Amino acid sequence: MASIMTNAAALTALQSLNATNKSLEHTQSRISTGYRVSEASDNAAYWSIATTMRSDNQALSTVQDALGLGASKVDTAYTGMNNVLTSIGQLKTKLLSTIGQTAAAKAKTQTEITTLQAQMKSFADAATFSGSNYLSVTSTQVAAPNDGVQANAKIVASFNRSSSGAISLGTIDINVESTKLFDNGLSTAVKNQGTLDRTTSVYATAAAQNLYDTAYAAAIAGGGTDIAANTAGQTAAGAVVPRIDNVSAFNLDITAAGVTDDIITQMIGKIDKVMSQLTDQATILGAAKSSIDLQKTFTQSLMDSIDRGVGQLVDADMNKESTRLQALQVQQQLGIQSLSIANSSSQSILSLFKNG
Repeated sequence: MASIMTNAAALTALQSLNATNKSLEHTQSRISTGYRVSEASDNAAYWSIATTMRSDNQALSTVQDALGLGASKVDTAYTGMNNVLTSIGQLKTKLLSTIGQTAAAKAKTQTEITTLQAQMKSFADAATFSGSNYLSVTSTQVAAPNDGVQANAKIVASFNRSSSGAISLGTIDINVESTKLFDNGLSTAVKNQGTLDRTTSVYATAAAQNLYDTAYAAAIAGGGTDIAANTAGQTAAGAVVPRIDNVSAFNLDITAAGVTDDIITQMIGKIDKVMSQLTDQATILGAAKSSIDLQKTFTQSLMDSIDRGVGQLVDADMNKESTRLQALQVQQQLGIQSLSIANSSSQSILSLFKNG
C-alpha cells in the first residue's frame, strides 16, 4: 500500500542509520581516548576496578619515592660509617705504635689521635640527608633521668589492600639506637651513649679489664643505663688494679695522668672492640640498604603489573576499532543512500495524479 502519511521504508532506514551513527560515535570515542571503558556507563564493574587500581598505583608511586628517599638516607649513613671505620683503624695503629715510646713521642702521637677523633666526629655529624642522621643523634629525657633513647627510623616500603578493601602500610625499620655513634643529649637524659662517645673504665691488667667488660656488657644487655653498667663493671673488677675512668674512643688521651703502657695496651683492646661494634652497625645499615633496594625493584614490578592488568580491562584494541570504524563508515554511507531512496519513493505518488 502506498501512503503519503506513513513512509515505513523511510522509518526503517532512519532507525538503521541512527543505530549506525551511535555505534560510530562509540567507536570514534574509543579511538580518540584509547579506552573501551572510559566511564562507568561503558562497564560499571571494569570501570570501578580500574579506578581503584589506578589509585593504588598512584599510592605505590609515592611509596617508590619514599623508598628512594630512605635509600639516600641509609646510603649517607653507610658512607659515614665506612669512613669512621677507616679512621678507627688508623687510631688503633697509632695506639700500637706508642707502646714503649717516650713521653715526647707519645705527645706527638696524641696530636695525631686527636685529629682522628675530630675527624670521626665530623664524619658522623655530616652523615645527614634530608634532616635525618643515624650516626650522630640527640636523645632527650622522656619521663625519668637517663631514659632517653632513639626511636626507630621508619621507611614506608609497601601499600597493601586486603580482599575486603582495607588498606595498610608496610615499613622498613632502622634501629637508630643500635647505629648511633654519638649521642649529643644531656648526660642526665641519655640512657646509653653512642659507640664512640660511650665512656668506660680502662684497667692496667687484662684480668681486671675482662671482669669489668663482662659485668658492663651484662648490665647493658639487661637494659641498664651506662651509669648502672659502669658501676657494675667497677664493682666486679675491684679497686686494687689501677684504672682510668671516663675513657671513650672519642676522648682517650695517652698523655693523661696515670696512663701507662699497661693502660694503653687495654685501650688497644677497647678500640678493637669498638671496631667490632662498628662492623656490626655497618651490617645493620647494609642489610637495610639491601632490603630497600629489593623493595624498590618489587614495587616497580608491581606497578607495571597493575598497569598491564588495568590495560587488559579497559584499553581499546586499536586494530579492531580501526577495522570497525571503516565498516561503520560504509554502513553510514549506505544508510544515508537507503534513506534517500526511501524518501524519494513518496515522490512517485505524484505521478498517479498527473494528467495523461
